[in-house]
Amino acid sequence: MLSDTIFALASAAGRAGVQVIRISGSQAGPVLQALAGHLPLPRQARLAVLTDPSTGEVFDKALLLWFPGPASFTGEDVAELHLHGGRAVLQAATAALVGLGLRVAEPGEFSRRAFENGKLDLTEAEAIADLVDAETAAQRRQALRQMEGALGQLYDGWRHRLTRALAHLEADIDFPEEDLPGGLSDAVRPVVLKLVDELHHHLADQGRGERLRDGISIAILGAPNAGKSSLMNAIARRDVAIVSNQAGTTRDVIEVQLDLGGYPVLLADTAGLREAADQVESEGIRRAMDRAGKADLKLLVFDGLSDPDAATLALADGDALLVMNKADQPGARPPLSGPSVLQVSARTGDGIPDLLAALQAEVAKRYAPSGAPALTRARHRSALEDCLSHLQRALQAPLPELAAEDVRLAARALGRITGRVDVEELLDVIFRDFCIGK
Repeated sequence: MLSDTIFALASAAGRAGVQVIRISGSQAGPVLQALAGHLPLPRQARLAVLTDPSTGEVFDKALLLWFPGPASFTGEDVAELHLHGGRAVLQAATAALVGLGLRVAEPGEFSRRAFENGKLDLTEAEAIADLVDAETAAQRRQALRQMEGALGQLYDGWRHRLTRALAHLEADIDFPEEDLPGGLSDAVRPVVLKLVDELHHHLADQGRGERLRDGISIAILGAPNAGKSSLMNAIARRDVAIVSNQAGTTRDVIEVQLDLGGYPVLLADTAGLREAADQVESEGIRRAMDRAGKADLKLLVFDGLSDPDAATLALADGDALLVMNKADQPGARPPLSGPSVLQVSARTGDGIPDLLAALQAEVAKRYAPSGAPALTRARHRSALEDCLSHLQRALQAPLPELAAEDVRLAARALGRITGRVDVEELLDVIFRDFCIGK
């Protein structure tokens, strides 16, 4: 498939001022010449009239860009057509390109070719997909840092250290009678111990990178009629959940995605915690408790006109913020106090800015970037856990041959993350969720 010349719409589909078609492959140059009658200077935009060679019909007047390989995104010859953004123009351009023997790219095929031609490692390719999908500033910053190679450089640095350690071990095995420096195994052990410590620290990040990529889960919990749904609507600034004076209105988990100071948040309203009146409400309460157990943060909502309910109080821990609602009502009182208790009125909006500020501060404290780049995907974590397991086994190995094999397997596990070794079976999985044109 690398021998094919491919094309795809690289801009968003639909009517627009400008739409971009990207072309990659050995025929990119001849195709530009066939459409425009000439080849632009490399990396310089050139206005040209585009003609379908099969019909001789002009279909647009557009800007052309030409990136001869290997100095291109994919490492191949690449061309871009910056067309006017009408549907008829796109249809005519597509027909002309297919008529010239090009095929439509598969999702992620441009990035896959860049990887296979050594222009990107797998972590950088994944970061491109994350950057395209980024909806908040924190997601954008994390994806950019990874796309610039920070994560790949960290893992490649670890792999190089293991490769050097493996060379020492193999020299000790292969040339036991040679006049080599003594204590080779003693020289390797500190390297492995240090890397084990670094891996432990890297993995013990509470899923920071994955949370930023997928969204931080915040659950709203409390007794019926405490004002959970009203609070959710106030935070979301729109009517997400049904609000009613009838207890038990919310039966299922209702979710909304938010940008909280640049951090992606998945806010969930849940069923009121009480003795269930029927089987449906019982299932809703079960789901509420399940969400409470999985949430990164909890908003525990109490009715300011009543004594705090025991079921909600039982959920108070280091991951919870306590909210006393209905602060605007006559007779409202704060039966709970402390730095994590906030007084609000979901009806009037009083106290909501302070609640959002407290939430944002808590999220930033937990998930703000710090130090080394964070791992962002489950496959990274799995490979790192494999690496750590092999290194721990190497430290206990009774023979140098066994230790060397475990160090080799640990290095291969790191190589799988960046795509240095054993990744052919992963490529379809990694690139299939990319958008077409990337």
